[in-house]
Amino acid sequence: MRITNSAKIAAAAVGLSAALAGSGCASAEPTPVQPTIVLVHGAFAESASWNGVIDRLNQQGLANIAVGNPLRSVQGDADAVRGVVAAINGPVVLVGHSYGGQVISQINDPKVKGLVYVAAFAPEEGETIGELSGKFPGSTLGETLNKVTLADGSTDLYILPEKYQKQFAADVPDAQATLDARTQRPLNDRALNGKSGAPSWKTLPSWFVYPDADYNIPVAAHRFMAERAKARATVEIPGASHALTVSQPDAVAKVIVDAAGAVS
Repeated sequence: MRITNSAKIAAAAVGLSAALAGSGCASAEPTPVQPTIVLVHGAFAESASWNGVIDRLNQQGLANIAVGNPLRSVQGDADAVRGVVAAINGPVVLVGHSYGGQVISQINDPKVKGLVYVAAFAPEEGETIGELSGKFPGSTLGETLNKVTLADGSTDLYILPEKYQKQFAADVPDAQATLDARTQRPLNDRALNGKSGAPSWKTLPSWFVYPDADYNIPVAAHRFMAERAKARATVEIPGASHALTVSQPDAVAKVIVDAAGAVS
């Protein structure tokens, strides 16, 4: 699979440069190349959780793709995203929700120009998401989990369907929250306990958008991570839940569009 950013625009830019050169003009400003937005979901969600955000990015003319995050291990999941990035021509902005933030932090590819963290983890080297969520009080996730032991000895973690809306998606309409609870994808405990490598947020510009009513990741942890990463911009949404991509697609898309414009 190869994804090409605005081939017609690039061709037009080449033609314009040639025309200007032939007319005796000294120089022309290069046409900015918009990045492709790569969206990485987190635990207890799946790719369709980005649907509302994708609609808004499409309206802005931004190429985008939502990756199926395996949720099996930090490095294995990062490898899956790395493969998608490698197939893209041109610059990329990586966007991660929840555990997806840890995954995008592991991608070191010169095509990646910026990072957007959406109610997401941004761990330091050696940290796990479990450690980060427990660093500050407020997370009630552990009380809602159903644990399923797998044949390989690892454990898959689900949020109990009857507790899903209150824990994960309190500001999502009932029908949608019920559907999301049934289609959630589990996080393996090897991913939960996986230590981060050297994070790319130390060398790339980052943007953070997060809720202040998050029961998975305490808001104090969000603030701490954004400050530590020296975020270009931080947006805190009052009353929003952890399911920010579903309940607040306008706000999320705006941050992504801002980031894309800043790195173009």
